Amino acid sequence: MKFENILANINGFGRFQIMIIVISFIGRFTMPCHFMLNNFIAAVPVHHCDISPLDDGGIFRNLSQAERLAVLIPLQADGTPNSCQMFADPQYHLLLNSSDMTELPTVPCQNGWVYDNSTFKSTLTSQWDLVCDRRGKNKATATIFFVGVMFGALSFGSLSDRFGRRIMLLVSYVSGMFFAVTSAFSTSYVMFCVLRFFTGFCITGIVIVSTVLTVEWVDIEHRKLVGVLDSLSWTFGNTIFPAIAYFVTDWRWLIVSVSSPLTLAIITWRWMPESARWLIANGKLEQAQKYLKMCAKMNRTEEFIHTLKTETLSTIVVTEKRDRPYSYLDLIRTAKMRKLALCTGIVWFCVATAFYGISFNITGFGLNIYLTQFTYALIELPAKGSVYYLLDKIGRRRTLVGALLVAGVCLGINIVIPKDMSVVRTVVAVIGKGFSSASFATIVLYSSELYPTVVRQNGMGYNSFMARTGVAVAPLILLLDELWKDLPQVVLCSVAVLGGVVARTLSETRNRCLPETIEDIEQQW
Repeated sequence: MKFENILANINGFGRFQIMIIVISFIGRFTMPCHFMLNNFIAAVPVHHCDISPLDDGGIFRNLSQAERLAVLIPLQADGTPNSCQMFADPQYHLLLNSSDMTELPTVPCQNGWVYDNSTFKSTLTSQWDLVCDRRGKNKATATIFFVGVMFGALSFGSLSDRFGRRIMLLVSYVSGMFFAVTSAFSTSYVMFCVLRFFTGFCITGIVIVSTVLTVEWVDIEHRKLVGVLDSLSWTFGNTIFPAIAYFVTDWRWLIVSVSSPLTLAIITWRWMPESARWLIANGKLEQAQKYLKMCAKMNRTEEFIHTLKTETLSTIVVTEKRDRPYSYLDLIRTAKMRKLALCTGIVWFCVATAFYGISFNITGFGLNIYLTQFTYALIELPAKGSVYYLLDKIGRRRTLVGALLVAGVCLGINIVIPKDMSVVRTVVAVIGKGFSSASFATIVLYSSELYPTVVRQNGMGYNSFMARTGVAVAPLILLLDELWKDLPQVVLCSVAVLGGVVARTLSETRNRCLPETIEDIEQQW
């Protein structure tokens, strides 16, 4: 007997499953906010060298602020004060001829910087002067967070397969909220980086545990719907986030604001059931029977409760020893599992790198960052709506391959569009973001269907690790513009195309039962 047969009897998509989706939705809201948080808390306001200490003796008291800047700070090509350099000595002659700045000696800012607070009241950048030669430290805050997410994915994936989905979800809620709120009160750059690492480490359990838990409770027919709904929780969070960031312009309170929904998630966790699939696969038949009966009652299919006997449940997994612990080593013990792990790992890395490479570049096209962030989020709605239609129409594999290749094409087109056509470049980037979002929505559901129940959480943890590796690399890819302005676009385009090519080698899962054991994988692929 298959678990799908039991779900079919007690309704594989009723009120019980809707309850799980709603509870998961609450906790997942904060995830996209934290993932995109650096776009705002580490934003770089307009800035120039602080010249106020140079006027202690009042030598510039007869000059206006604009004249002081002209005397002490060179102008950039666009006519604004240089962000990182100042004249070695005051250049009074520039008051008469401001264009005569050839061969004038300059030095790095000597007394810190002055920041424009009209858009952001406070950011990490202005808090710890992460500009100019410290620009790398600014980007590093995002990378450090996603390195934490990487290792958290591995840890929560393994722990969830060993101790259960439900308890690890609570651990992720509580610890993620604790470290996030604590990071908002950091007193130094190093302290903030350490706490952001642990925030990423703990918070990643929310997505990988809730995704698997939801998929394991629904029938074949509705897996596609659940996968898209789970993905839309990210879109909802991404859409609301720019509005929160617009009104909360202090980086400390912004972190607290986007972390607060976890309080409600912790309260509603008490109604979250354990995965019956996991309980059966680990020999906990009586507990599985309890949750299945609960499901039958909520879905009003009590007439089938008498069929939920432990003897019946014990026949679901009979080909492998159930009481041994599974680990990440099981992903590479057999030939076809190795192939599956290698291919999905590469695809997840490519999908995440392309998606976040576009997402983090919200200031790269010269338009308002709030509007760009909102548009990036809004394009996910039609993208994921089309995924819902295509997953059954052409299958998981073709949807994933097509979305990645089109995203790569959009990234390639932006290489040849002139830089002064900022609106056109943004439109192309938004289209690329839409297709990269479609690929992300597809790969999450697709991977959860490819891996067997006994190592599904390990598989998703490993894949999430590969994805977060890509996310951690994405901010560093954007720094390549110092070597060649278009190099980040070239790298992201190549990565997206590579992902599409590798995804072509995966097997189709449309209308198939979820594999329960590693032996199922070796036989069916």
